[in-house]
Amino acid sequence: MKHYCLLFLLAIAACHQQRHPVEAGAAPVPVQVTKVQSADQPLVLSLSGNAEAEHTTALGFQVAGRVNTVNVEEGAPVKKGQVLASLDPADYALGVDIAQANVDKVSDEYRRLTIMHNRGSLTDADYQKIVSGLAEVKARYALAAKNLHDTKLYAPANGVIARKSLEPGQVVGQGMPVLFMVNMQPARISLGVPEGELAQVKQGQEVSVYLSALDSTFTGKVAQIGVVADATTRAYAVKVDIPNPHNLIKPGMVAQASLRTQKVVPMQLLPAEALLHDADQSNAYVFVVDPQKHQAFKRTVTVDDLQDNSLRISSGLRNGELVVTGGQQKLNDASPVAIQNTAL
Repeated sequence: MKHYCLLFLLAIAACHQQRHPVEAGAAPVPVQVTKVQSADQPLVLSLSGNAEAEHTTALGFQVAGRVNTVNVEEGAPVKKGQVLASLDPADYALGVDIAQANVDKVSDEYRRLTIMHNRGSLTDADYQKIVSGLAEVKARYALAAKNLHDTKLYAPANGVIARKSLEPGQVVGQGMPVLFMVNMQPARISLGVPEGELAQVKQGQEVSVYLSALDSTFTGKVAQIGVVADATTRAYAVKVDIPNPHNLIKPGMVAQASLRTQKVVPMQLLPAEALLHDADQSNAYVFVVDPQKHQAFKRTVTVDDLQDNSLRISSGLRNGELVVTGGQQKLNDASPVAIQNTAL
């Protein structure tokens, strides 16, 4: 979020880029100033990354057939046990009827032969054949019933449909992936952390994450810290988990994250209103007052971050210098000035 606030401030500053040479004998411009000072501040890491699914599950029918219904669309949240799609059940229902008829037939034969076996008129070997036969037709019935049940595709867990590749009337094979479901509870943000800053990241550390797609900032915690650097960027993957009860966060959303570390570093902080910017946005600068000459001079600075509504300056200024914070829109390089706030 700070990144976008900083861009906004720079855009505002660009409205004041028209500067003209100072005329000889020009009247001093009244200005307000602040003295540049360093203060120990917690180091805040600005990181970028994207949202990703913790788990992606490919779903397919356990039997082949022609698609009858599709009950979900991409992006739809689903609950465990929900019917996502179905196949034409006619052939499998017929298989159940045939299997049931065989069970009934063999069951009648089993009852008749059991009476004979109990009377001693049927050998144990012959009786065992009918016992095995009954078990076999019952197993075939159970398989037929399972196949009929499997003409419906159920959600194995709560999640979101990320992609579907089936339509009614389409013929699909057994086990063919037709739906892809992701688990975004919680949402997981993958961030790239440079090697030199990895030691500042701790398990369970709180992270502020801004998602431009939602124009919202979320708070999460470090869940995983990578142990192998990316071969190209040499950055380590750090995973941040964010509660996502309404499935607002989707895989692939771009994230800007701020992680406040325990490390304390000296920083030069300036009020955000002190900053100006060239018309082409290429050069950020401030006006620094020379108290001996009573003039303000344009000074290019490097802005590292926006922290607590103050600009963190990494180069371009020295401690003790006076930076204009009010009236700078009326200044040109080397303009004469009159400082209004003398008690600094």
